[in-house]
Amino acid sequence: MTATAPLYTRLANGLTIILQRMTHAPVASFWAYYRVGSRNERTGETGLSHFVEHMLFKGTPTLPGHAVKQAIEREGGFWNGYTGADSTRYFETLPVEHLDLALRIESDRMVNALFDPEDVKSERTVIISEREGHENSPGWRLSEEVRALAFRVHPYHHMVIGDKADLETVTRDQLYQHYQTYYVPNNAIIVAAGDFEPAALLARIEDLFAPIPSRAPVPEFQRAEPPQAGERRVHLTGPDSTSFLQIAYHTPDVSHPDYVPLVMLDIVLDGAAPQHRATRLYRALVQTELATAVSSSQGSNLDPFLFYLSATVREGRAIEAVEAALLQEVERVQNDGVQAGELARGIKQMRAGAAYAVETVTGQASRLGTAEVLGDYRLFDTLVDRLQEVAPADVQRVAQTYLVAKNRVVGWYTPDKS
Repeated sequence: MTATAPLYTRLANGLTIILQRMTHAPVASFWAYYRVGSRNERTGETGLSHFVEHMLFKGTPTLPGHAVKQAIEREGGFWNGYTGADSTRYFETLPVEHLDLALRIESDRMVNALFDPEDVKSERTVIISEREGHENSPGWRLSEEVRALAFRVHPYHHMVIGDKADLETVTRDQLYQHYQTYYVPNNAIIVAAGDFEPAALLARIEDLFAPIPSRAPVPEFQRAEPPQAGERRVHLTGPDSTSFLQIAYHTPDVSHPDYVPLVMLDIVLDGAAPQHRATRLYRALVQTELATAVSSSQGSNLDPFLFYLSATVREGRAIEAVEAALLQEVERVQNDGVQAGELARGIKQMRAGAAYAVETVTGQASRLGTAEVLGDYRLFDTLVDRLQEVAPADVQRVAQTYLVAKNRVVGWYTPDKS
């Protein structure tokens, strides 16, 4: 499906460009990534990156937001944007003959977004409502409390949407300053995938983006999280009838040598596909009817993040029993290790998942851009090969190193009996 390696280059103004030709359909997806997310926000200014993302859909003097939306839909395309911990990204997926519309949108709003005070006012209401919607989910509330307890210093402490106190008080000038600081070519990555000629598309990107001047290097907000010295716990209650459990362990960033063995540990416990019935966690908790759902996940982040174990407690079961069963599965890996066959099965799942992820131009462009934010656009393409180098002893070692009591945060959510 993908015949050639991506074209990778950087303009004089610092803009990184990755172009992947895919000829299976006459469509293309164009992405603009910015290396800014919730990890770049200080206390008192949480949610700035996500708020700025909302504002960029309000348009510019020459391309108003409503007109852009209509133009994209008229040509049979779609667009969206997302904010994460480490990046903010925007995309348009269109028939390839209309790809130039995406280039004009992204080059224009890189420098000309309006941030009209009335738009700020209306979006404040939208974002606060969005946060209140999240708060209706006990799982989300539990995740927020676990994150806040796990990170006392690092900005990963807060959720991407930000704290309500900051959403209510952030000013238009704060938002605009955040935009001007981080939305610069030398902090951006342009990614495109689709049925185009890379050389011709590169020339057009140069026409539109090269005149945008680079600016001073973006400020690094470094507050390294100190090692945790003992287990931390939080217990929430609420009106919901279901109990939820989360256990989070501090683990290294994506560039650390232990990242790949930790990904393999995640696969051994939970599989490379959700609710895979052959995985250890599914057999130990769902098939025994302790939980209705269970999962694990290893974060892929620029800075050290978390390895999660999560479970939805089956009605009538004690959350204490579910926690004990989860920890018992961790201890099994630590004490007894894992089998080579488990690793081989996980590799096959990962290979199938990787092939599925790049079936669409949107998926391929997103995959390349996310990997480049994390340090190398080839990161996910090489992950399966790197996983093949992981030995059973490596998986056992990282479980013994990181999934220990003093390094974990345990969160409970239970119904309020009163």
